[in-house]
Amino acid sequence: MSSNKSNKSRKLNQLDKPDTREAMQRLITQIRETLPFHLPKEELCSGCSRHGCAYKLLAYIDDELCDWEMRLDHGEIPTFGDIQQLTKVSMKVHKALLKTGVINKQ
Repeated sequence: MSSNKSNKSRKLNQLDKPDTREAMQRLITQIRETLPFHLPKEELCSGCSRHGCAYKLLAYIDDELCDWEMRLDHGEIPTFGDIQQLTKVSMKVHKALLKTGVINKQ
């Protein structure tokens, strides 16, 4: 009986976990919803910062996101390392934008 229960549990867990393509797409969506891509250049470049130019940081991460969207559209399957790398880069950009005051802590 316990073997049957563990098999059902294993099947449910496999259904709940997204594959790496879906995980990457979810990550891209989350990044696009979180970072202020909608702000005009004048607002992003409203002052010098030792943490980097907000406009250039957003342009960089947007290029990365567009690249991955294109790669996913062409059927590429990202690795966990790819997902981890995009997460790491986006978190660094988010942290820099917090320090520059472009986005506020919530």
